Amino acid sequence: MPVYVNNLQEKVEVPPELGETIERVANAVLEQSEFPGAEVGIVLVDDDYIHQLNKQYRGVDSPTDVLSFALIEDGEEEFFEEEEDLLLGDVFISVERAQNQAEEYGHSFTREMAYLTAHGMFHLLGYDHNTEEERDIMREKEEQVLTGLNITR
Repeated sequence: MPVYVNNLQEKVEVPPELGETIERVANAVLEQSEFPGAEVGIVLVDDDYIHQLNKQYRGVDSPTDVLSFALIEDGEEEFFEEEEDLLLGDVFISVERAQNQAEEYGHSFTREMAYLTAHGMFHLLGYDHNTEEERDIMREKEEQVLTGLNITR
């Protein structure tokens, strides 16, 4: 299960063990999915970078904490002969925003990065939170992954 973590920002220090935690979370989400062997990119960026992505792709002129870009649509996965050939997509996480949110919510930076990784991964898999029911389902899945990895608030 190749999960590639690429740190493109220099504003917040990202220790190697945080990269390992991000990989563990992404792999745990993949294990719950139809695509446990799929390839995923996790890209760590700053607020300016994610702001530009948010503006360009969502029409929202502000930074956000996490954006997911799936490379396949529902039903397209059948075109891949081997699961290992499947590049699921990329998750972009604003490390600056994660650091601020960790302070705001009163938990660790590692916990916030793990949560945003899980959240972005579930978006790649097609989950959303446009309704209360969808949000509850997504939150439950996120918490299952984090609890299973002993990452708590």
